[in-house]
Amino acid sequence: VQLAESGGGLVQAGGSLRLSCAASGSTFSMRTMGWYRQAPGKAREMVAVITSGAGATNYADSVKGRFTISRDNAKNTVYLQMNSLKPEDTAVYRCKLVNNAGYIYWGQGTQVTVSS
Repeated sequence: VQLAESGGGLVQAGGSLRLSCAASGSTFSMRTMGWYRQAPGKAREMVAVITSGAGATNYADSVKGRFTISRDNAKNTVYLQMNSLKPEDTAVYRCKLVNNAGYIYWGQGTQVTVSS
């Protein structure tokens, strides 16, 4: 399984970005896909996760109401719509896929920088 992220960049506070994560390879057994982020000097944290079946979602408290995770099963792609961005959202965002066997795959990451 390969994960390719796109959509990061530089934006002013209050702005929006949409991240995409396209999965290729043996994706039919996907259990969950999600976005994680890591800022310099900080631990990696879960941002948002979506399941493959019912499409249940889970968000970090810090992004609830501002970020939305969604998926396009036909394209094996997961999106993260980020609105009302804050400087503290600045981080490298990485896509993660967990398959039904419990194997974990990570994308390379995309930088999101929010200026004040």
